[in-house]
Order: sequence, then C-alpha cells, then structure tokens
Amino acid sequence: MTQTIGDTTVSFTAKDVMTLREKTGLGMMDCKKALKEQSGDMAAAEAWLRESRKDKMDTRTERATGEGRIGIAFDDNAAVIVEIQTETDFTARTEAFMAMVDAVTNLALSKSDGDVSPCEGMTKMVDEVRITTGENANFARGYRLSGGSFGQYIHHDGKRACLIQVDGDTDGDLLKGICQHIVFHDPAGISEDDICSEDIDRIRTEALADASEAGKNDEIAAKIADGKVRKHFEENTLLHQKYVLDETQTIKDLLPDGVSIKRFVRYTLGA
Repeated sequence: MTQTIGDTTVSFTAKDVMTLREKTGLGMMDCKKALKEQSGDMAAAEAWLRESRKDKMDTRTERATGEGRIGIAFDDNAAVIVEIQTETDFTARTEAFMAMVDAVTNLALSKSDGDVSPCEGMTKMVDEVRITTGENANFARGYRLSGGSFGQYIHHDGKRACLIQVDGDTDGDLLKGICQHIVFHDPAGISEDDICSEDIDRIRTEALADASEAGKNDEIAAKIADGKVRKHFEENTLLHQKYVLDETQTIKDLLPDGVSIKRFVRYTLGA
C-alpha cells in the first residue's frame, strides 16, 4: 500500500495495518491513519496511537465506573486483594479485562502491607483497557497482607470477594468456605473485641429502657439486655455466626485447634 503525503511517499502493507491492529486492539482505520502519520514506522505508529487515544480518554475520567472485577493473588508470604472498575459489565467480562485484573493484582503483591496505591506499571495496564475499549477505567482500591496462611473466595461474577488471613495450618477448602460465608453474611468483625463499644452501649441502654417500660424489675431487665447484646454478637461477629454451608455449626466450631483468624478483607464492587 503506497500513500502520498505532500511530497513524501509512504509505503506500508495491509499486513502492517493488521499487525498494528493486533498489537493495539484498535480499529483498522485508526491503525491506517497512524501508519500514515508516522511514515510507515510500526513502532512509532503504535506509540502515536496509544498516546493519542490516552489523551482522548483523559478527558473522560469523570464518566461513572460502576462495573468491574475483583482480583486476589498470593505468593509464599503475602496475599493481596484488588478492585478495578470500568463502565460496563460487557467490558468487565472480556478476557482482556480479566487478564489485566490478574496482572495488576499480581503486581500489587510487590507493594507494602496495608492499602495499595497503584504504581506506574499498574496504571499502564489499566490505561491499556481505557485505550482499547474507549471506556473509563480505574484502579479503585487494594489491600495487602503478609504472614500466616491465607484463603480466598471470588464470586463467579467477580463482583464480591474475600481474603482471609489465619495463624496455624488448616485446609484450604475450609478457608474458602469461611470466605464464602463472609461474602454472604458480611460480619462486622471477627469477635466481640471488634464491635464498637458505643454500639454495645446503645443496644444495652435501649434494651434496659424497653424492659423498664414493660414493667420488668432491674434483675430481669439486666438479663434481657445481656440477651440482646449476646444476640448482636451472634449475628454480627464472624466466630459466632452460623456457618452458611452448615447452620448446625458456628465458624468458631469449624476452626481446628491452634488455628485463629487474624484478619479478613471483604470487597463488594463499588461499595
């Protein structure tokens, strides 16, 4: 294919256009234009395309990103959970987007413990999606843990997930089951120690007032208040909740001797 631009003749083939399309994921006309602009230089055309598309996408960063996926990755001593958002579920379900989430999540393993901020490499991977799809996309959040053992569960749609950290050795399937439980029951903490003392004081005060209004004496009112607090712990702390896969047992019942839950991180897309 020969193109004349001013006094300059530029040669490139249909195969060159197709090669550039495969590299960038962009349309044939965009690739042809890039080769024209860069005098048939494949590398320069690719760089020009990416930069020009990125400039366009930078003007769209305010567009809502209500879809996406959550990823989890492990290495010998650490684990990380990451959320990447985009505009449509269609894009979030593509192989390219899912591969990008996996790549970003694995790269996040190299970060420090706690909240993960995207590095240049992660941002570049997300930008590739923005460039090739024309949608806004962003690194929403991430969290890294180290030490102990880990379990994980990602719901089939990639929109809900849990990462759990434990001390002691236990079966991976058990940890996956506990993560499933956390995804669906959303405990407020692991044990009573994780529940806000102000919430407990409020529950107790309200229970005492209700019992007093019902004419109960102080001893009975105190027992009623204790029962209300105990029920709150049973419903809202992981160890005391009934296991979602077997409600005859609590999560505490499932844990082998010597195994304790250190932390869990639960993500719901956009929440």
